[in-house]
Amino acid sequence: QPIWVISSPDQIAVEGNEIIPDRGVRSLLSLSYPQSLLRIEPQALASRLTSNGSVIASATVTRQLVPPGLMVQVQERQPVALAIAIPAPDGEAIAKAAKETPKMPPVGLLDANGVLVPLEKYKALGASIALPSLKILGVRQRDLGKWPGIYQVLRESPVKISEIDWRNRTNIILKTELGIVHLGPYSSEFAEQIDVLDRLRALPTKLKSTQIAYIDLKNPESPALQMIQSDPTTNPKLPLKTPSVRSKQPQPPKAISR
Repeated sequence: QPIWVISSPDQIAVEGNEIIPDRGVRSLLSLSYPQSLLRIEPQALASRLTSNGSVIASATVTRQLVPPGLMVQVQERQPVALAIAIPAPDGEAIAKAAKETPKMPPVGLLDANGVLVPLEKYKALGASIALPSLKILGVRQRDLGKWPGIYQVLRESPVKISEIDWRNRTNIILKTELGIVHLGPYSSEFAEQIDVLDRLRALPTKLKSTQIAYIDLKNPESPALQMIQSDPTTNPKLPLKTPSVRSKQPQPPKAISR
């Protein structure tokens, strides 16, 4: 029937959006006007909203006959980290970084489930969003499957972690409120390493941060401190004792010589 026609985007009501404005959500529908309401397939439109790493996590679309229109209910992805595929400390162009990792956006927003959306996609939709305080450097496509477990551990940790440097696959480096932390390669010990870090929260009361190069948690059972020395030829690692929260006592810490 002629009266059941959508003549403009104004006949599409959007609910549930906080980051993406209504006009941005409507643009994702890719509808042409006028459009017969009875020929519109709501399920197909909902799938269009959530396809291809969209900023929309889930969506439902329903038709409204009187007055004619569409009701779009969305749940947006909530970014928890700013992911940088290849940092450019020497000022290299973003285009060069994108060429070296074609499957990854140069800069993206990562949600708790490991879905990475290019930052440019948010900007193109007119998103109003505060960038997450957590930054990840050097994230790769194959890392995204590990992210839900990693983020769960980080979210539960009392120690504030502001940066994960994953550029070196053999040594993940964290920037934390306690200082720089070296973890070695990602492994099943990650949760234990973060737990040991939590038990080192009293460290700033015992040593000045200017004395510590980094905390070495490559072996969580034998944590150590890499100290800063005026003489570069004598730069020792000091073993740390951490209070145990498990019934199984960790092995006594061993001194690590460089």
